[in-house]
Amino acid sequence: MRVLVGFLAVILMALSIWQLEQHRTGLVITPLAGTGQTPATLYLKAGGGAAPVVVIAHGFAGSRQLMEPFALTLAQAGYTVASFDFEGHGRNPVPMSGDVTSIDGTTRLLMEETGRVARAALAHPRADGRLAYLGHSMASDIVIRAALAEPAGDAVVAVSMFSQAVTATQPANLLAIAGAWETRLAEEALRTLRLIDPMAELGQTVTDADSGVARRAVTAPMVEHVGVLYSATSLREARDWLDRSFGRASSADVAERGGWIALLLLATVALGWPLARALPKGQAGRVDPFDARRFLLAALVPALATPLLLAPFELRFLPVLVADYLAVHLGVYGLLTLGFCWRFGWLRGQFPMRAVWIGAGVAFFGIVVFGGVLDRYVASFVPHAGRVVVIAGLALGAVPFLLGDAVLTQGGRAPVWRSVVVRCAFLGSLALAVALDFDGLFFLVIIFPVIVLFFLLFGTMAGWVGRRTGLPAASGLGLGLVLAWSLGVSFPMFQAL
Repeated sequence: MRVLVGFLAVILMALSIWQLEQHRTGLVITPLAGTGQTPATLYLKAGGGAAPVVVIAHGFAGSRQLMEPFALTLAQAGYTVASFDFEGHGRNPVPMSGDVTSIDGTTRLLMEETGRVARAALAHPRADGRLAYLGHSMASDIVIRAALAEPAGDAVVAVSMFSQAVTATQPANLLAIAGAWETRLAEEALRTLRLIDPMAELGQTVTDADSGVARRAVTAPMVEHVGVLYSATSLREARDWLDRSFGRASSADVAERGGWIALLLLATVALGWPLARALPKGQAGRVDPFDARRFLLAALVPALATPLLLAPFELRFLPVLVADYLAVHLGVYGLLTLGFCWRFGWLRGQFPMRAVWIGAGVAFFGIVVFGGVLDRYVASFVPHAGRVVVIAGLALGAVPFLLGDAVLTQGGRAPVWRSVVVRCAFLGSLALAVALDFDGLFFLVIIFPVIVLFFLLFGTMAGWVGRRTGLPAASGLGLGLVLAWSLGVSFPMFQAL
């Protein structure tokens, strides 16, 4: 059975990768020169002629990889496409800076960076002098403002848009796309349409012959803030809008990658099961059900105490937004949990030496194998040198936290309800921390989906390891390193001026 599952997982991984790589067929993908320290990628159709430039910008905590469905779709349609990592994101070594609450602060710096990439792309021999911008979420505002600056854009595609820069006449050529489950952003897209025609509805194109303004607002069905980037509707609408704007006609298929990426990630997770089954089998030992009262003390007291203990302190020692607080929160939470576990005698026999090399194996699979897939097809997962200290700082907190989590969940052998209590208690602890300091810790809200996904995917794999080896600490150690790495490469780096 182990061999069969492993074989099927590898086959599905190979099939998914083959399908995903087909979207690159016929393209020349190279670094874009002339952008300073900003990492940028140029996508060109092999053998094509000069064409309009499309500059693609990702949202907050995103990277170039996240925007590849648009980059590949538009490059296959014959456009000269440039995609880049904003300051503080992905492989960009320059931290974000400036006042995030001011248009003349961080926004202005990101607009300047976008313009720098646009000028570099327009200087390429395959550029015909015309320019369009496409941006998602945070970048929707950036590209709209950049299109009104220099070099000015001839068309704008704003995905999950929110921007106070849109007026009845500017930008003159705008497509707004929102996911159907992004209710407020869909309303914002409709608002920009009704600046021209108060009776307009989503899905319509409106124009003003006197001012030359053209607007369209659409929703992509059954998707949210990230899924909108993979929607075939989003990709076709963006391509067709640019074709209309530049008088072109494209026949290439759009890069529908979402389903294949999901299959690839699930197959990679599934590969963890036969690998876990190949580990030396540990003694089942005594599955201590834990006294309910003591279990609840160990699970709930750290959740409540940690944000209360840290509330009086302002923690600023890592160059990443709220990562310093998160590292300390994880560490204090983990140490309190382990303290209860030690007091109740639940740590006896949990840390033999073989737990270290098994934990190292778990970390290798999560960071190198699963992380390699993420970096190629989903989002940046390979850090630049400046992020190493961030990962190390987070590891000091994440390792004790997930060691405590592994002991309380008994390496996947505890009843499901106990695992749910442990994980929900941690999310509740972060929510309480945000409530106590909303302005300072608001960005912690962004990691909630990441933490939930982490528990679902890596928690499942950790359970396989724990049940096979009988060593909860092994999976806790490995997952602590994986969590630190995942958060360390995802959060935007920020340097206050």
